[in-house]
Order: sequence, then C-alpha cells, then structure tokens
Amino acid sequence: MKILALVNGDGGGPSLFGEVMESRGDSVVEVQVHKEERPERPPSDYDAVLVLGGTAHPYEDEAHPWLVPEVEYLERVLDVGVPALGVCLGAELFARAAGGRVERAREPEIGWFPVELTAAAETDPVFSGLPRRFPSFQWHEYAAGVPPGAVELARNDSGSQAYRLGKALWGLQFHPEVRFAQLVGWIQSYGAEAPVPPEPFIADAEHHIAAWNDIGRTICIRFLEAAARV
Repeated sequence: MKILALVNGDGGGPSLFGEVMESRGDSVVEVQVHKEERPERPPSDYDAVLVLGGTAHPYEDEAHPWLVPEVEYLERVLDVGVPALGVCLGAELFARAAGGRVERAREPEIGWFPVELTAAAETDPVFSGLPRRFPSFQWHEYAAGVPPGAVELARNDSGSQAYRLGKALWGLQFHPEVRFAQLVGWIQSYGAEAPVPPEPFIADAEHHIAAWNDIGRTICIRFLEAAARV
C-alpha cells in the first residue's frame, strides 16, 4: 500500500505506525506540513492517509499559516473517500474539514487517562479489536468531538475520544503511535516549563508503554486492513 503521512510537528512522525507499515512492506510518503511542505500528489493517488499530531491548535491559522492548505487538502481526502486516520491534532483537523466544531477541552489531558468504547465500537472494523476499556496516552488541549455524520467509538469523562466518519475515516484524540523515547523527548523539550512534572510522567510512560504499543499495533494493522478493503 502507498500511504501518505502528514506530519504536523517535530517529534510527531509515524513512529510505531511507521514500524508496522515498514514491516508490512507498505510505502510511506512523509510530508512535514509544519515546515511548509505540501503533498505533491492528490489524495486519490494514495491508498490511505495518516494525519498526525503537533503542538499547534486546530484554529491557529494566523500563527501557523500551513493549517489552511492542510485543511483544504483534508477536505479533498473527504471528497474522494480515501481511507484515513487522524491522530490528536489530525483528528481535530479532519473534524474541522468535515464541518465540525473543534472546541477547547474542559481540561487539558496530558498523560494516561482511561477510555471506554461505545456500543458502536463493537462492530467497527478497527475498534472491535480493542479492549472495552483501557488506559490511553493523551496530550491535548482541544477536542475533535464527533463531527457531523460521524459515529462515536470511544469516550471518557472529558468527552469524546474517537469517531468514525463514513466507512473509512477514523479520528482518535489519543496517541496510539507513540514510543517511550518519543514521550521522554516531548516532556524534556519543555525544560523547566513542562506542563506536568516530568519524573512521574516518565515513570507512568515506562509502566504503560508495552501494553500501549500492543494496542497501537492493533489499531494500525486493523486500519490498514480496513483501508485495503475499500
């Protein structure tokens, strides 16, 4: 499969997902959108599109001018129906492209938070392979919610955590693609201005990461299998 990965921030690449795709023999084209790179080919030239997270907020068009052309590209992804997976900011941008309201979350979620699947997840091609309840890694201040026409697949006390729009577009508020070293790099990059205490953050990551990476592999593989059937 030929997969387009839109990267929205330093340290925010496909990571675990990239390893899974490489092991399958998939071809991954990474585009560093936050560095003003643009996809050279239309969405229809790809078998799937992956849109990753970043430190930008979904409506910061003035501070991050690259958001506008990215949302326009995602609108084209929606129009042609290319299978897609949006993670955190990626889910928020897909919700924006679909006409949804992306709002500031009631409280930021940074660290590990429980997520529970909805009844609709029981028959979902991706989420039916996951535990009914699991701790998830989160790092966001805004929330994608459930865009118009979408089905909610997971939620927690803070609100919606995952949706499916149409047959083959999934938006996840949590980060199933992360590896341990990546999380350590994220928190350490803030230095003394870290939003949460680094030591317990790293200890929690070390405790959860093995099981979390198993869930991440499941999500990635089942997404790619679903994309191949479209």
